[in-house]
Amino acid sequence: MALIGRGPELATVTAVVDRARAGGGGALLIAGEPGIGKTALLEHLLTGLAPEDVRVLTTVATERDAHLPFAGVSRLLASVRSHGAALPPAQQAALAGAFDAEDKDEDTADPLPVALATLGLLAEAAARLPLLLVVEDLHLLDAASATALAFVARRLASEPVVLLAALREGLDSPLNNAGLPTLTLKPLDAAHAADVVDARAPGLSPGLRERVLAEAGGNPLALTELAFAARQSHATTTMTTAWLPLSTRLENAFRRRVAALPSRTRTLLVIAAVNDGSPLTEILDVARLVDGEPARVEDLAPAIDAHLIALSGDELRFRHPLSRAAVLSGTSTRRHQAVRAALTKVLDHPIERQIRQSQAAQPPPADDVAAALEEANRRIERPGGVMTAVSALEHAARLVSRPEQRTELLLHAADIAVESGRHDEVVRLLNRAAADPLTAQQQARVTWTSARFQENVHDDADVFTLAALAEEVASGGDTGLALRILWTAARRNFWLESGEDAARYVADLALRLPFDNEPQVLAILAYTAPMTQGAHVIARLKHWAAHPSGDATADRFLGTAAVLVGAFDLAAGFSAASLSGLRAQGRLFQLVGALAARGWSATLLCDLAVAVPSAAEADRLSQETGQTLLQGTARCTKALIAALQGELDDAERLAEESIDLGSSLHARPVLATARMALAQVASARGSFDEALLLLRQLQDPAAAAYHPTLRCYALIDLVDVAQRAHRTEEIRDLVRRMEVIARQTPSTALHVGVRFARAVLAHEDADAERCFLEALAADLTRWPFARARTQLAYGEWLRRRRRDTQARGPLRAARDAFDALGAVAYSERSRRELRASGEAGSERVPRAHELLNPQELQIAMMAAEGLTNREIGEKLHLSHRTVSNHLHRIFPKLGVTSRTALGHLLRSAV
Repeated sequence: MALIGRGPELATVTAVVDRARAGGGGALLIAGEPGIGKTALLEHLLTGLAPEDVRVLTTVATERDAHLPFAGVSRLLASVRSHGAALPPAQQAALAGAFDAEDKDEDTADPLPVALATLGLLAEAAARLPLLLVVEDLHLLDAASATALAFVARRLASEPVVLLAALREGLDSPLNNAGLPTLTLKPLDAAHAADVVDARAPGLSPGLRERVLAEAGGNPLALTELAFAARQSHATTTMTTAWLPLSTRLENAFRRRVAALPSRTRTLLVIAAVNDGSPLTEILDVARLVDGEPARVEDLAPAIDAHLIALSGDELRFRHPLSRAAVLSGTSTRRHQAVRAALTKVLDHPIERQIRQSQAAQPPPADDVAAALEEANRRIERPGGVMTAVSALEHAARLVSRPEQRTELLLHAADIAVESGRHDEVVRLLNRAAADPLTAQQQARVTWTSARFQENVHDDADVFTLAALAEEVASGGDTGLALRILWTAARRNFWLESGEDAARYVADLALRLPFDNEPQVLAILAYTAPMTQGAHVIARLKHWAAHPSGDATADRFLGTAAVLVGAFDLAAGFSAASLSGLRAQGRLFQLVGALAARGWSATLLCDLAVAVPSAAEADRLSQETGQTLLQGTARCTKALIAALQGELDDAERLAEESIDLGSSLHARPVLATARMALAQVASARGSFDEALLLLRQLQDPAAAAYHPTLRCYALIDLVDVAQRAHRTEEIRDLVRRMEVIARQTPSTALHVGVRFARAVLAHEDADAERCFLEALAADLTRWPFARARTQLAYGEWLRRRRRDTQARGPLRAARDAFDALGAVAYSERSRRELRASGEAGSERVPRAHELLNPQELQIAMMAAEGLTNREIGEKLHLSHRTVSNHLHRIFPKLGVTSRTALGHLLRSAV
């Protein structure tokens, strides 16, 4: 029967597949209610594909495998695993750790390293023939596989690979949130529904025909099955009695059809249903063991005639999930066990081995909490270990008899589940833990665990409570857990600005408790006491810079500390070291934070060659890893970058998006940075009063954008717009307070601003000129943007005093520096001042890094450093073929033909 009424939908799906044939790729979700025709649409598409044009990889998700990490993606990739030999060793290890039960040395609890390896494997296989990936019942796919496929789906545009995934409408999957296009199948209209009934059951009486159409409601499966049942009925009275609910009728219809099959056919279907996705040859081998005599392909003919299954090459596919469900529900336990035993003997499949091992695993003895925790710690090192450990702890919690033990196990499970990034899972576990009475410490741990989710920073998790919990835990001897809790308290204080008392309490504990992780302690101090502890933190940062830790996580803490105390130049080195290590380890959750911090500090330095790709990648990965707060951070950083580049409309749009995110999260740093970007936009448009109003919000404790740390690093902006608005008297008290703060810390960012303010706000000309010269005499080698802004302000000051000849020198220097940095708005301002001084200005020539988009710039810089395409792909979570495609576009844009020339060009542009 033709695919009635689905012409437009089939055309849409076919167009996506055609992109793979043409060398491009993509993904499409097909959603709809049960029986709406998702499977039929895919089946019709597959029958029309020539195997020499596209290679098809399929998998059907099942409830049986829903809790087995990487089961779905392992089945999907089974036929192309041989191409993994071309992958880098780390990616080969990730695949082996996820798919092979014996290889448990790699910690693949995070599915993202496996996702990168999956992308590489698909790229290698697609180099020979375009690939079509088909996933049915996506909503039943295990979480690890779904996360990996969502990661892959976002990166298929440059690969000859297409992903088609069908899921039940209204059910959730990580791919739903991947920003992929979705084709939603609706019920058939009246005319097409009638065509289906007439094709399936010609000659029905008018009354019976109308009854079938009314009951089916345009659902293709219901139309097909009810029409078939009506045609088979010999007595119309059977069809005129009150009908059962539609889903029950359909299930019964499938069961009756299965029951009518020959015994040998039912056996083959049971084997296929139990081990969905097996090649037909394996099904026949298992059947021989079960029945003791050979089975033939011809034995499947009755099931094919009954429209229960379809054969595609060596694969058996159920035409609808209800077909498989009917087979399993009609199978006795004894028969099911016999099939399982035969499968165990015949199959050598990694997923099958994991199933057997999972079934064989014995739970720890009831009431033995220590044994349960030990078992969870053992499991967490395995592939998919986070959620496996959580399941083990939940199971143990069901077995214990004492409520306090159950609560303890569930709290540990929730703590581990945080690492999975699944907020819903953590909330569920915490709610289960809270069902029993909680001690004060347990209640505090609930608060702490909830607070660890960054997107939850606006919830009522008190900083004092968290800090007190850390102190209590430390007194019990667990300083490692205590430090983690205190870290959460410090971060929360920074993002929410909980007040001086809370910050002082956390900082005091960081100094007083016996912690042995100095990088993390320094980061806590930088979060809570960046000025009062600034001298100590900066001194220790200089020590660590001279004695590298070699540990990516330590470097990340040190980079964060450097950013917060205003040592942006030191932050650059720590960030570079941490990014390299975090990328190599595939730790994307931590990588997002490091990228966001690096992008923000590089933006304030106007090091746009670093800031642009860092902020763009942080924005992209924060969405993929569900870190909403860091998405807001990356987005407001991009707004500030756009303002510096003179892209004012984009800057305004990004800033408003950031404010929406920041307001929903009550995240003051996001709101503060967004106001800084909007102030840059207003200033560039000549709206100096508006810019001053925006920047004063960072200084006003009553404003949502107030932040005691970030306000110190916006001092140059504040003074500059106040001077241009002729309202400097309004900010003198603020500047005096900043000078007092500056006496406590050697923070370069703060001292740069203070020196600038003294020069611009000086009453006497002699004092002003002396202050300008002192500011320019400071060592600003690694702060070229601050130097250029001071030169610009000095040149403007000289020109206002009619000292045009003297003004041209600092104005030229400022213009050239802004040109090199790509600070377009300031370049144009410098040129206007030069023209006003009587010097004809030159046109600005865009620098190399301005001609590329953020990802192209990142790839170009890595290529210029000598990295191979594979190495770049590993770092940026792309396939090496995608990197190659980018470079083919980059070279013509920049007018170069080799990596050597690319390196020379980019180095000369910095």
